[in-house]
Amino acid sequence: MSKQKIVVKVCMPHESCRTKAREVAAKTSGVISLAITGDDKDKLEVVGVGVDVTCLVVRLRKKVGPADVVQVEEVKEKPPEEKKPEEPPKPVPWCYPPPPPYYCPPPPAAVWEEPSPCSIM
Repeated sequence: MSKQKIVVKVCMPHESCRTKAREVAAKTSGVISLAITGDDKDKLEVVGVGVDVTCLVVRLRKKVGPADVVQVEEVKEKPPEEKKPEEPPKPVPWCYPPPPPYYCPPPPAAVWEEPSPCSIM
């Protein structure tokens, strides 16, 4: 069997309805991928192998709401693209490593001696 793409228009006014429709479609046997499309997000696009369209629509009507088949078409596989031979990587020019950072000792800390409050000493 070959892959087929099924587009079903389903009444899904809320996000919860869309989630329920995705769950119902995902549980259908043979489904490979699904997506919600359309300007109003009211179309469920299902791609699969051997998907029973009638069963899918009946389950959507029971669990979600009104559903009608819009399109069923066979998906043709794209032929694999010929790979071009990759060019070998260009050699990286060799450079000397950067010199180590010079060590600069910190400046001497200023020592501040406060005068003693005791005048006897």
